[in-house]
Amino acid sequence: MRLIKAEWRRLFKRRFTRYMLLIAVLVLGAIGTGMWFSNQKVGPAQIAAAEQRAQQEYEQQLEFHRQHCAALQQRSDVDPRAKQFCEDPQAGPQPEHFPAEWYLPPMFEFKREFPAMITLFAGILALVGFVVGASFVGAEWHSGGMMNLLLWRPQRLRVLLAKLATLLVGLLTVGLVLGAAWTAAFWAIGTYRGTTEGMTPGTWQSLALTGARALGLVLIAAAVGFGIASLGRHTAMALGTAVGVGVVGIVGVAIVLGEMLRMPYWQLYLWPTYLIAWMDKRYVIENWRACEFVMGECRPQTVEITWQHSGLLFAAVVVLAVGGAMWSMRSRDIT
Repeated sequence: MRLIKAEWRRLFKRRFTRYMLLIAVLVLGAIGTGMWFSNQKVGPAQIAAAEQRAQQEYEQQLEFHRQHCAALQQRSDVDPRAKQFCEDPQAGPQPEHFPAEWYLPPMFEFKREFPAMITLFAGILALVGFVVGASFVGAEWHSGGMMNLLLWRPQRLRVLLAKLATLLVGLLTVGLVLGAAWTAAFWAIGTYRGTTEGMTPGTWQSLALTGARALGLVLIAAAVGFGIASLGRHTAMALGTAVGVGVVGIVGVAIVLGEMLRMPYWQLYLWPTYLIAWMDKRYVIENWRACEFVMGECRPQTVEITWQHSGLLFAAVVVLAVGGAMWSMRSRDIT
């Protein structure tokens, strides 16, 4: 327990950890503030204004159509079919072509839009978790703090696992607190700048499961960053790997497999595909090059990636990163 308490203090007293969490809070706060001011409550006044604007737009387009047709009728070099088209009363603009909904101000619909906000929250916090996890162990390897710690507590694997457990519990605690604040903030936005209609117990359960997967993604990113940095015994090892996977793993695979080799379902080899499937529960990849025409309609072949597939892949990556770090910790000299 003394080791866990010491690691807990070390984690949250590090300036880098505090700065990264502060940046995350500021970014999330800026997004929430922007959503507040970019949406507004729609009431009778806004609906009346939208209907008036729709009517004005309809009348303007109708007048433009009449002037255009009048000009065509006076010309002799115009196709007669164009003149006949103008004579058709249904050819010009119609009131139903200008629904008032198009002219309503943006309004935040909590039920429809909040899942995307959970995904955004997960992406920001996962990035913070990866960097903090890598720095938490990488900085101690680089500065020699790990060697001093092992002099006090010579159990190598116990020390490494204590650090990892402290990191994950700490980020889980931060994620729960920020997640609750994030939900409350957007509930307030939906209440005062939009609508919260349609929320049922089933909807809340679905949002809770999405939030659980979001926190899982944060912990996965932190564990992977921790494992890679410990394996390379430097924070830069994890950051360099992230840049390489981010650039080469996306741009390179898309160019080589998608454009040069024209491989079907090349999105299967992109890691963002599995992130989307993890957060959205499923992701469908369509192969339009192998189109099957059914009743004159093109129906592409598809492959579906589910969150279970993503979970297996993420589990394998975590096992490789953390397992490699443990193997390296046990077999290599501490120098």
